[in-house]
Amino acid sequence: MGAAGGFTAVRLRAEAGEEDLYFLDESGFSPTLPTGFTWARTGVRPVVRREDTKNRRVNVLGALSGTGPDPELVWTAVDHRIDARMVLDFVCRRIARMPDGADQLAGPPSTWRRHRPCTVVMDNAQIHHARLFKGRREELEAIGVHLFYLPPRSPELNHIERVWRSEVPPLRESC
Repeated sequence: MGAAGGFTAVRLRAEAGEEDLYFLDESGFSPTLPTGFTWARTGVRPVVRREDTKNRRVNVLGALSGTGPDPELVWTAVDHRIDARMVLDFVCRRIARMPDGADQLAGPPSTWRRHRPCTVVMDNAQIHHARLFKGRREELEAIGVHLFYLPPRSPELNHIERVWRSEVPPLRESC
């Protein structure tokens, strides 16, 4: 089954209530924009106060649940780079609801499973394909979390992209 057909099957299972569906992605926001130019009278040297460039960018890792009318956005914001370890822990804590996060993957009780199976839909970002993250695929599936990678260059299939572009009404947020 191709990626497009696989995505349709995942979406239909979620719409039928057989499993949960999460669209995961990262984004970055700059609360203040850099000063690129200024106005001054001809012949007068403009003086611009130095703006601190450190920590101007806020990185957000989020997952949008479901295909229904009332989606939930779970997210975390950081002022540092998002890496594969952080994505794995986010999936374990926020989506799988494992109290100890990724640390629990090393030896979860054999009877522990997510309350309902879920699929996490992701793009092809390098951190999603990192060995640390993909190497835990079997352990994630054992607890009921399945990973689904979208075809390259298909952001329109990742519903959370609309949240990052603010094209959807306000959502219930859970941070």
